[in-house]
Amino acid sequence: QVQLVESGGGLVQPGASLRLSCVASRSIFSLYNMAWYRQAPGKERELVARIVGVDERTYYTESVKGRFTISRDNAKNTVYLQMNSLKPEDTASYYCNAYNPYSSYNYWGQGTQVTVSS
Repeated sequence: QVQLVESGGGLVQPGASLRLSCVASRSIFSLYNMAWYRQAPGKERELVARIVGVDERTYYTESVKGRFTISRDNAKNTVYLQMNSLKPEDTASYYCNAYNPYSSYNYWGQGTQVTVSS
């Protein structure tokens, strides 16, 4: 079992920055792909960014490329999502996800709300 706890959401103006954090209850990054998803009201949950492997390969959905950065601190069991130049369309609940491609174990955090509004 893995618990994921997100933090760092909030209400900001367009153009501002936020950094989301996701702390895992134990060391899992060597086995699990870590990702951030988001879900806006009335929309499906979408993948925002993913970080994979010991070489920390990253993937971003097109709409956040150049603005968001996913990273991880293995010593702290923490994954981050640095979000810059936020736009109103980034407003959503953001969820941390851990997926083990070998066992298919899949875990979610409780979500943190990001609201971008003037």
